[in-house]
Amino acid sequence: MNVLVVGSGGREHALCWAIRRSPLCQRLLCAPGNAGIAEVADCVGVASDDVTGLVNLARAEHIDFVVVGPEAPLIAGLVDRLNDLAITAFGPTAQAAEIEGSKGFMKELCDRVGVPTAAYGRFDEPEEAKAFILRHGAPVVVKADGLASGKGVILCHNENEAYAAIDHIMIESAFGDAGAQVVIEDFLVGEEASFFALVHGEQAVPLASAQDHKAAYDGDQGPNTGGMGAYSPAPIVTGPVADEIMAKVVLPVIRGLAAQGRPYSGVLYAGLMFTRDGPKVLEFNARFGDPECQPLILRLKSDLLAALVACAEGRMDDIKLQWHPEPALVVVMATQGYPGHYARGSEIGSLDDAGRIPGVTIFHAGTRSDDGRLVADGGRVLGVAARAPSVVRAQELAYSAVDRIAWPEGFCRRDIGWRAIGRM
Repeated sequence: MNVLVVGSGGREHALCWAIRRSPLCQRLLCAPGNAGIAEVADCVGVASDDVTGLVNLARAEHIDFVVVGPEAPLIAGLVDRLNDLAITAFGPTAQAAEIEGSKGFMKELCDRVGVPTAAYGRFDEPEEAKAFILRHGAPVVVKADGLASGKGVILCHNENEAYAAIDHIMIESAFGDAGAQVVIEDFLVGEEASFFALVHGEQAVPLASAQDHKAAYDGDQGPNTGGMGAYSPAPIVTGPVADEIMAKVVLPVIRGLAAQGRPYSGVLYAGLMFTRDGPKVLEFNARFGDPECQPLILRLKSDLLAALVACAEGRMDDIKLQWHPEPALVVVMATQGYPGHYARGSEIGSLDDAGRIPGVTIFHAGTRSDDGRLVADGGRVLGVAARAPSVVRAQELAYSAVDRIAWPEGFCRRDIGWRAIGRM
């Protein structure tokens, strides 16, 4: 097959890395890609949100199968356009992807089908939102309703913080149109984990669990980011718990979408909080998580491309997945200043030396090549990943590689995997 992967981050590097190994893959393109992806795929300078450009590229290059990495082109209708041309694509249509594109839609869907989630209110006027906070009290979580690159969620410990969050999102337009509406929900206490499943219509095949680290700094301190590291599997998601998530979260939601005339196809990501009352849904994503995709891919024994094609074609009974039993972990290296303002163009050295450590794989996120130099070209720049017999060992390997990388302008958390290690 001629395969096109859409996107330019660490998730897309991991997907390309795995797809390139499949005997089904004859030619692999990535749009727009990055410096690391260029080592395994032909990168083409079409932006991931340029739906028309991507459709034209798929036609011109005789692409047989498209894997859409990020959420924006899904919500913009890329899969719909490809379906119209009979080009098979992995990912949901725009209507189905609204489960990620609108937090209010997601909450209403959960209510309708009986999936447990935090109590909430949805508002399109800042004064109404503040009045709700006055009545409801704090702590609460204030979320921009639309897409905000993983940063539109503000944890508020008191009413003043919540009022400031409303102003930041709705009046200052910190997240653009994504903040035209907000969802305010109860602050859930517990342990977070992510769960992934391949879905087609009303059928689903579980993938695996992971645990992300959203806060920028050690000890879960600092602002929310797109993710500073992850590991898989999440120890809290035991076999029986995974069965419960499939039965009480994934299947009711996809049946609810189908009943609305929005049948879902692709990977469904459920972000869960494990509370004293059991697991509750924090969010759904319509694609693989980033950075969770990286450790998932390192643990997958099976042919990823074969599984994605079978899912897109509705051949769910053909999907038989095998996993490495060892855990995998990824540490994200980001540019100083992220998730706020950061500079681009700083040089990264000694990456080959870091990658020589047995068990370590380095995925690129925001990188580019500049006259033979590897330079940072984003906030999250590298994903230093390792698979090992234990989370402790995977963490040791990943940080050994981090310490070999010559990049003074970069930083990372030094505690990725702390919850799993604390259980040991």
